[in-house]
Amino acid sequence: MPVKIRLARRGKKGYAYYHIVVADSRAPRDGKFIEQIGTYDPNKNPAAITLQFDKAVDWLQKGAQPTDTARAILSYKGVMYKKHLLVGVKKGAFTMEEAEAKFAKWLSEKEAQINAKRAKLADAKDADSKSRLAAETKVKEERAKAVAAKNAQAAAAAAPQEEAAAEEEAAVEAPAAEAPVEAAADAG
Repeated sequence: MPVKIRLARRGKKGYAYYHIVVADSRAPRDGKFIEQIGTYDPNKNPAAITLQFDKAVDWLQKGAQPTDTARAILSYKGVMYKKHLLVGVKKGAFTMEEAEAKFAKWLSEKEAQINAKRAKLADAKDADSKSRLAAETKVKEERAKAVAAKNAQAAAAAAPQEEAAAEEEAAVEAPAAEAPVEAAADAG
């Protein structure tokens, strides 16, 4: 029975995630499988991968063939490199301690790369939010200036009308105030 390490699709349309499974190569993609050894979520950045490392190495040593995508995921997590080192130990190229030291060094470098990418993405997100805030503040200030200019223009246009209205009120009040004085003079 030819065995493959491949992805089984899960999730909803447009938002898929995958199970990393060991299955008979003749079984359907999302059908029967022998064992699930991990998950892969490409919707996150960087992609979220959980993997049972020892089981993956064990299946590779038993002869399971990964598909292209599964091979890329296994390489990313270091399973393929670990298998390569174990073959070197088996052939006598180096000892198990040397292989473990090489793998630990590779793993620390890989972790540093992943952390650098996460930091870069976080910095880019912060810079983007700051630039959006600055642009929003600029637009807000321009709107405030436009409103102030419009209010000043409206006040300038309303000032002559207010003066004319004040003069009319003064003219209406003045004859009313003079009329009782004249009436008092006629009475006397």
